[in-house]
Amino acid sequence: MQNFRLSKVLSYSAFSLFLGAGYCVAATPTDPQIETAVKNAVVPVMQQQHIAGMAIAITVNGKPHYFNYGVASKETGTVVTQDTLFEIGSVSKTFTATLAAYAQASGKLSLSDKASHLLPALRGSAFDNISVLQLGTYTAGGLPLQFPSDADAPDKMLGYFKQWKPVYAAGSHRQYSNPSLGLFGYLAAHSMGQPFEALMEKTLLPKLGLQHTFLKVPPTQMALYAQGYSKDDKPVRVEPGALDSEAYGVKTSASDLLRYVEANMKPTGLEAPMQQAIAATHTGYYTVGDMTQGLGWERYTYPIALDKLLAGNSSQMAMEAHKVQWLNPPQPQPQPANALFNKTGSTGGFGAYVAYVPSKDIGIVILANKNYPNPERIKIAHSILSTLSQ
Repeated sequence: MQNFRLSKVLSYSAFSLFLGAGYCVAATPTDPQIETAVKNAVVPVMQQQHIAGMAIAITVNGKPHYFNYGVASKETGTVVTQDTLFEIGSVSKTFTATLAAYAQASGKLSLSDKASHLLPALRGSAFDNISVLQLGTYTAGGLPLQFPSDADAPDKMLGYFKQWKPVYAAGSHRQYSNPSLGLFGYLAAHSMGQPFEALMEKTLLPKLGLQHTFLKVPPTQMALYAQGYSKDDKPVRVEPGALDSEAYGVKTSASDLLRYVEANMKPTGLEAPMQQAIAATHTGYYTVGDMTQGLGWERYTYPIALDKLLAGNSSQMAMEAHKVQWLNPPQPQPQPANALFNKTGSTGGFGAYVAYVPSKDIGIVILANKNYPNPERIKIAHSILSTLSQ
């Protein structure tokens, strides 16, 4: 097994956002304590899962810490840095949800709108009775995890939606779904009168202060784009598909994704509509077990036992339908937020996990250029966050 190279960058003036009143923060761990906690959690998993490279970014009381291991490409030997670009898979859904919530905050749509009201092409279909909120919370009635292969193209996806028949009553079951969240983002962009990709790149990402996050990596940044590796260690990168940008298309760096975490924890420096959008994504709409579903983000009471966090991010949760218990009214983010927000994401050659606890002012980004099992990511994060929040 190769020796993993570690680089650590500590910056004490990276964020101008300030800590809002009412938050109770943990005592700041020392730099050696943070480094030890990360190394002990990460290196064994890299070795066991044969992961070429990982980037770990942690924010503790407003200060970023970066820990980079291994290589972005086994072919070139380029080392991982906090600027290496990784595919983040379904963590992209939190960006899509933020854009949709921003459209609502800007008066362009309401989450209670029916899908076909926003998109006349869907009139006369099941989407006459399915709301934007139900699409954004995977409760449309059983949309599948992926598009069928014969519908997985931009010019075929609307035809698929028009003929699709629900399995469950709208709002009754959670069925995790790329088509569901993808259509959610598509409708949001449609309501704003621009293509989704343009709104992300020219509106959402700049307003969040993200300058190193992309849907399509530009030629000038390709040297920073990590090579992904499949479960059998074959080089692979994400391929185009229907609503890919909306559901799983973001590529970003550990440093930019950590800025995004900071913006979610302390949005007071952002414009009012964006603050409202972030609050909407943190709002709890229903529960399934110990998980409270937001828009994109999934929420748990903190502290949380490892087994409960693993259950909420399990294959069963992603692959099976679950009856939901709607919160009436929706439950805003508690203040101070004694909650952990998280999201996993994968593509064929990458694995990502993001988690943060606003009440402790801690957050973690875990990026890898291999699709390795979700439980291993959860264990890494839980171990590190537990250590840092003591």
